[in-house]
Amino acid sequence: MPHRKLVTILMADDDIDDREFARTAMQESRLMNELRFVEDGEELLDYLYRRGAYSDPKNAPRPGLILLDLNMPRKDGREALREIKSDPTLRQIPVVVLTTSKAEEDILRSYDLGANCFISKPVTFDGLVEVVKVLDKHWFQIVELPRPAGPHET
Repeated sequence: MPHRKLVTILMADDDIDDREFARTAMQESRLMNELRFVEDGEELLDYLYRRGAYSDPKNAPRPGLILLDLNMPRKDGREALREIKSDPTLRQIPVVVLTTSKAEEDILRSYDLGANCFISKPVTFDGLVEVVKVLDKHWFQIVELPRPAGPHET
């Protein structure tokens, strides 16, 4: 079996049930990566830029993967994705859009903004467990991820 990369996964999703389902699906899939959560795009950027509650690097390790919902309050996933991918210190972090949308417009726009992957949230818990297993295999066993670089690394 390929070597697993243990990186921090940062999930930006305003739905508490979706966050808990993701945590449980990771446990069910035996994914050992640390999973951290933010509730909207504004908090996501605070985390990535280590502002406010995230100013201590121990509270905000640089993620190796971001799971991003599109529809969130304050700053939605599209706006956050645009900012992440336009910043030379952040754009190397893979962003997987994980959202309820299946709209062609959202898919195209996400890729245009720099998303590395677009996944529609499964409607069942078993479906989410399967998605987590595929994410694990793809991102943490097969793909070579860049090492953290720049002023935002841990």
